[in-house]
Amino acid sequence: MTTSEISLAAASGAADGIEKRPTGIPGFDEITRGGLPSGRVTLVLGGPGAGKTVFALEALVNGARDRHEPGIFVAFEESARQVVTNAAAFGWDLEALERERLFFLDARLSPTVVQSGAFDLNGLLAALDAKADEMGARSIVFDGIDVLLTLLDDAVIERREIYRLYEWLQRRGVTGIITAKADASDPATSERYAFMQFMVDCVVLLQQRLTDRVASRGVRVLKYRGSGFSENEFPLIISDTGMEVSTFGTAELDHPVFTERVSTGIPRLDEMLSGGYYRGSSALITGSPGTAKTTLAGAFVAAACARGERGLYVSFDEAADQIVRNLRSVCIDLAAHVEEGRLQMYSVRTQSRGAEQHLLDLQRQLRAFRPAVLILDPISALAKSGAHVAALHASLRLLDYAKALGITVLCTSLIAGDVGDDEATTMEISTIADTWIHLTYVVRGGERNRTLTIVKSRGTSHSNQVRELLLRDDSIRLADVYTAGGEVLVGTARWEREAELREAERRRVAEAARHRRQAEQEETEIAARIAALQHELETRRAERQQSDLEEMEHLDQRAMRHGELARLRRADGALAGAPRSDHRGAGGQS
Repeated sequence: MTTSEISLAAASGAADGIEKRPTGIPGFDEITRGGLPSGRVTLVLGGPGAGKTVFALEALVNGARDRHEPGIFVAFEESARQVVTNAAAFGWDLEALERERLFFLDARLSPTVVQSGAFDLNGLLAALDAKADEMGARSIVFDGIDVLLTLLDDAVIERREIYRLYEWLQRRGVTGIITAKADASDPATSERYAFMQFMVDCVVLLQQRLTDRVASRGVRVLKYRGSGFSENEFPLIISDTGMEVSTFGTAELDHPVFTERVSTGIPRLDEMLSGGYYRGSSALITGSPGTAKTTLAGAFVAAACARGERGLYVSFDEAADQIVRNLRSVCIDLAAHVEEGRLQMYSVRTQSRGAEQHLLDLQRQLRAFRPAVLILDPISALAKSGAHVAALHASLRLLDYAKALGITVLCTSLIAGDVGDDEATTMEISTIADTWIHLTYVVRGGERNRTLTIVKSRGTSHSNQVRELLLRDDSIRLADVYTAGGEVLVGTARWEREAELREAERRRVAEAARHRRQAEQEETEIAARIAALQHELETRRAERQQSDLEEMEHLDQRAMRHGELARLRRADGALAGAPRSDHRGAGGQS
């Protein structure tokens, strides 16, 4: 638990009016608003293997290590050495803590000793008094108190000794934790420990159950005097570092919102989405097997790595090396980004653990690697890791957690057929996804072709067209939408239709060329006839002009003859009355 988280937990406890002591267990202090009640007693109930000892010991260790608070662990069931040995797997270095701030007391009792006569805890508590004073103990754990109660086998004595223990803890003013086994069928209302639940200030219930052959653990706070707390059951896992509780975080939705766009890795898809996905948003790609969901996911994370961002690719039930190899077929090279450290591939078999354990495991990886983008391929596989409701809740919590960190998440999910009026996925992620892209097959003419459509994209003016998705050796391409008779054509049907149109266009062009040639020929012939007529017209005009000239010459000559004849006759009167040439016709007779 970080310093800021401890401060926040302390502030939450102060707001509730009581002092609280953080357990340091990730998630638990969040649901209890600060941890366990300080200076009071907490009862931890659970069946075998639920994690009671781990819970109590981790709270004790974290207090000693992080806040330097001495503590005592009293073991009634296992020997103290067994507890220390078993806890070594968590890397808590108990040996170093034992030397300074932790003390383990082996309080196992022999049945013969207990049943031989009157028994009480006075001697044990007296020894603990001395040790607590010596260490300045702030916390004490009584682990496996049910073993003692079983040996007493007397309800009156059991209650007397438990009250004696409770009063001792109250007098010491230490934070007490008592663990006990509970009835597996209904541990919350177990009659044997009912009086203890009324007595203590806080009751924590740990459960382990088997659903669809997959084990899962949960934690629930049944009671917390003087403080508010989250009453629901929360997923719990025991990892190699201790316990972790998975929570939704705050009840209010307060995710960072970005206006920046990030590329999908496919330019034409970016255009359909008005620039790509919003940073920090969640995208869902659904489709039947083989529709290229993983291919689109690979293109997205490759584009992010090419921008210098970190990416975490989580693949369920498919090896990372196999994904890297397969994506090379469409020129997506993830291996180079892995080698450069920008991409982390994580493959896991979903049925190897419960959905909640997957969730907490992935949350740890997100905290450690801090990627900018996260791929979950396919998120629907989580349904195989236990009960459907648990898988659904785990998926929603993971998306919520990633969005709170500003991570852009892309999930793939199997969905049979096409989306219809009941547009929903198996994991119901479609209801919270910001962008939903659906891939499907179009089977026609004896072949199967992929198509892509955008079902929704919040805050985006996106394309509503169905595009054919083409996987090529050198790229991923989205073909322009092609319709004929109100139907989208893809594959061979589109090729045949385009070929028909190309042939029709070729015939049209050829026919137009023939008509053009014929028109040009007719135009040439007409032009030739026009030229001949023009020549004939010019000839006629020339002939007419020549005729006019000859006529004029004739008239001039005749006039000259008339004048000469008159002169020869010396007949002035006759000459004066003789007709003249006016170039407009013939004159009188001589």
